[in-house]
Amino acid sequence: MEDSMGAFSFLHWIITLVVMLVVYVIPAVMILRKAGYSGWWCLLGFVPIVNIVMFWVFAFSEWPILRQPRG
Repeated sequence: MEDSMGAFSFLHWIITLVVMLVVYVIPAVMILRKAGYSGWWCLLGFVPIVNIVMFWVFAFSEWPILRQPRG
């Protein structure tokens, strides 16, 4: 009898990665771009502990888009 992780097929992992991309990465990139940051910052969301620190830093720092004069 296989363990529970061995029972998942390769197709299951592909579907999981696509869902993560659609549900997490694409909206995170859009939010970061609107705030004036690079979309690449969303990759830190996959690093444990760093993702929590990143969340707090982005929440309480001044966003680059707010520093630019509007006109």
